[in-house]
Amino acid sequence: MNDMREVEVAVLGAGQAGLSAAYHLRRTGFVPERGFVVLDHSPGPGGAWQFRWPSLTYGKVHGMHSLPGMELTGADPARPSSQVVAGYFAAYERAFGLRVRRPVDVRAVRDDADGRLLVETSAGTWSARAVINATGTWDRPFWPRYPGRETFRGRQLHTAGYPGPEAFAGLRVVVVGGGASGTQHLLEIAPYAAATTWVTRRPPVFREGPFDEGAGRAAVALVEDRVRQGLPPRSVVSVTGLPLSDAVRQGLADGVLDRLPVFDRITPTGVEWDDGRRVDADVILWATGFRPAVGHLGPLRLREPGGGIRVEGTRAVSDRRVHLVGYGPSASTVGANRAGRAAVRDIRKLLAGEPVTV
Repeated sequence: MNDMREVEVAVLGAGQAGLSAAYHLRRTGFVPERGFVVLDHSPGPGGAWQFRWPSLTYGKVHGMHSLPGMELTGADPARPSSQVVAGYFAAYERAFGLRVRRPVDVRAVRDDADGRLLVETSAGTWSARAVINATGTWDRPFWPRYPGRETFRGRQLHTAGYPGPEAFAGLRVVVVGGGASGTQHLLEIAPYAAATTWVTRRPPVFREGPFDEGAGRAAVALVEDRVRQGLPPRSVVSVTGLPLSDAVRQGLADGVLDRLPVFDRITPTGVEWDDGRRVDADVILWATGFRPAVGHLGPLRLREPGGGIRVEGTRAVSDRRVHLVGYGPSASTVGANRAGRAAVRDIRKLLAGEPVTV
């Protein structure tokens, strides 16, 4: 093919995980464009952060860790996190000469006859000896199926398209989902909306006190165990519980965070339960999370019968050329940093013909 280019490593995605991996590749001697390439489908730097809603200011962000080698300092807590992080990522890419190519859509990763991997994209094909997949989850919002969803005459939207609280002024809003986004949306929307209703599949668990390093390791271990078994990963947040901040305490006291079990069906005018309860709604906001964006890896047949990709460390068990960072236990900013370093360490061994051990 005329547009075929060869590199040692292709990094797919330029969010926290992808930039961390690129940094460690550069630091250990790989040269951008020849030794490795970073492909990102977003229009600009910032990963998924650039798409966050304007009301999510930097001061509201919990647990944002700096990228390796360059601290994020002096950020205005009142600025939207999308602007702060996009600016930081752009400066980071320049500082380390990572030369991210964008916008590039990765369509498929396939085996080549000579044992390399072909990365087929909207900008041509790259041939690589290894792939670091850092495509995250933002492009795969999860919309649960409930009877009658297609009949609802109001508006339905997902966290991925959340426009900010002002858009819900005077409306009756049902928020679905028990994670951090659901509680944040409720607390923001309540002062504007005519009424809010919160529904979750399971009762939310609020976490008292500090979340120390030991608790963090235990939570990550639970997620890690799932991906070792080849099960779809759950988010780290799903096993840590929701922090009891002052805003959450106030929401509980005001009744904004009074939770109902999830409804049984959706009607043209709202939602209903089998016990006869019903709530009229103008909007259903699905704060139901995301799934890993790994469809382009389909030709490699990495998925296990359980539905996930079995991973040891960052390495796909069924194909040691493929590493997943920002997947499962590394789907946090600090986890992504560590995973980027670990993936590069293993890939260096692979390219040198050394055995890889966990």
